[in-house]
Amino acid sequence: MNKFLGFTKRNLLIFFKNKQSVLFSMLTSIIVFALYLLFIKGTYTDALHSAIREFPGLESLITDNDINSFANLVMLVGVLGSAMITVPFYCLSTVVNDRERKVDYDIAATPLKRWQIVLSYYTASALSSIIMTGIILTAGLLILKAMDGLYITPLGVAAAYGIVALGSVSGTAVFMMVVLMFKTSSALGAFFGILSAGAGFVIGAYIPVSQFSEGIQTFCSLFPGSHVTTLIRNVLLNDILDRMDSRIGGLDDGKFVEALKGAFSFKQFMFGHDLEMNAMLIYVVCGIVVCTLFMVFIYNKTYKRK
Repeated sequence: MNKFLGFTKRNLLIFFKNKQSVLFSMLTSIIVFALYLLFIKGTYTDALHSAIREFPGLESLITDNDINSFANLVMLVGVLGSAMITVPFYCLSTVVNDRERKVDYDIAATPLKRWQIVLSYYTASALSSIIMTGIILTAGLLILKAMDGLYITPLGVAAAYGIVALGSVSGTAVFMMVVLMFKTSSALGAFFGILSAGAGFVIGAYIPVSQFSEGIQTFCSLFPGSHVTTLIRNVLLNDILDRMDSRIGGLDDGKFVEALKGAFSFKQFMFGHDLEMNAMLIYVVCGIVVCTLFMVFIYNKTYKRK
C-alpha cells in the first residue's frame, strides 16, 4: 500500500508541477464560457422569453432576473460537462508521457504489480480531475452569484460537488482505456483536439440533446458523460425552476416548468425510454466498474516488462 500511495503521489506532483498542463486542462472550459458570453446567452434568454409568451399571464410573474439566472446556470452546466470530459483526459497525459520517455520500463521493474501501477495512474488522475473540476464549479458559482444572483440551496451545492466528483471519476475511467492505446504525446494531443471539439455536442453543452433525433439521443446516451451532465443539470437548475413554479402559483398546472425540462434535457433518452436520476446514477457507476476492469486488462496486455 505504501508503494501504491507513493506512486500515486508521484503522478499527482508531476501533473500539478506542470503549470501548462494545469492551464490547458481548463482551456476548453474557458472557451465554452467565452462562447456563452459572446453568442449563446442571448439565444437562451430569447428562447425563454418566447416560451413565456406562449403562456399568457406569465410575463408579469417571471422576472428577467429569474430568466438570466436560469440561462447562467445552463451555461455553468455546459462548462462543467465539458470539463468532466477534457480535464480527466488531460490529467491522464502522464501515462503517455511516461511511455514515450520509456519511464514505464523502470516502473514495470519495480515491485509494484501491474494492477497497482494502472490503478495508481487512475487514482492520481481522478484526484487531479476532482480538484480541477471542483475549482471550476466554485469559480462558476461565485461568478454567477456576483452577476445575477443564485437560487440554489446548500443541499443543492453539496449535491453538485458530489456529481462533479462522480463525473470526474467516470471520465477518468472511460479515457484511461483510450489513453493506454497511445504511444506518443503528439498523437494524444491530436486526439484531444478532436475530443474537445466534439464532446460539447455529445453531452449537450451547446445544444440540448433533446433537440436531436431519437437515434442521436440514444447514441449520445451511451456515453456516461451525457448522463453526468444531465445529473448536474437537474441538481443546479431544480431550485430556480421551483422558484419559477412558486411564482406562477399553479396557474399553468406546472406546464411551463415541464416544458423547460423537456426542452433542456432533464432526462436522458435511451432506446425509447426516459431515464430518471436514479437510473442515470446506476448507469454511471456501472460504467466506472466496467471501465476499471477493462483498464487493468488492457494494461496487462499492452505494458510488458522489459
